[in-house]
Amino acid sequence: MLRKRVAGVITVKDGWAVQSFGYGRYLPLGRPEILAENLDRWGADEIVIQCIDRAKRELGPDFALLERVSRKGLATPLIYGGGIRDAGEAVAVVKAGADRVCIDALLHDAPGNIDAIADRLGAQAVIASLPLSVDGEGRLAWLDYRTKTSAPVDDRLVVLLGTGAISEALVIDWLHEGQPHGFDETLLARFPVDDIPLIAFGGLSEPGQLRDVLQSPRVCAVAVGNFLNYREHAIHGFKVHLGGLPIRPAVTAVGVSV
Repeated sequence: MLRKRVAGVITVKDGWAVQSFGYGRYLPLGRPEILAENLDRWGADEIVIQCIDRAKRELGPDFALLERVSRKGLATPLIYGGGIRDAGEAVAVVKAGADRVCIDALLHDAPGNIDAIADRLGAQAVIASLPLSVDGEGRLAWLDYRTKTSAPVDDRLVVLLGTGAISEALVIDWLHEGQPHGFDETLLARFPVDDIPLIAFGGLSEPGQLRDVLQSPRVCAVAVGNFLNYREHAIHGFKVHLGGLPIRPAVTAVGVSV
């Protein structure tokens, strides 16, 4: 049986790690590379760095940040998202130290470029980042965070997710992001493509909630952001409480499985 993962998310705005609440209110945390180093020590299965202002400001990927993180010599796989505009930049992000890339704005602007990225990196390295909600008619709505507007998930996106060019989808409950117990599992149940593994993110705060989500056969991982900042070794604590699920074992600060 494939093991499921517990990932730590670092949200970056203006070059600094922040606590984010619904992608509309932010509190500063510090340097992203320091948070990444902590997540590496605490036993995260993956580290997701999402730079939420790069695409809106047309800045491209934050290579200076990737260089600082790379210098930390992390053992944990790194996923980077933010500002990637084409296959060349996606390849450059991986060369700068990321293991996989997370694509958001490009899905809106130039979905045809996703095949080119998958051709260069392999589909296993490509994740679709999808901020979703449920609209008043019960349909999944897809947010373009640059304009703060949502529209129903369209056939073009559904077809793209089914082509095999994308390995996993990061399902972000952006409305409840930063809200304890906030994640809406309806987003998983109504996801329109059955055979793509899902990473759940946004408002996941307690072990019982993570357990419920991880028990879904559609979910390959949970991602936690704000709620890792309230106590040291939070990843380890989550994994201890998730015992019995097919997840990677918890580790101590010195790397011993427990």
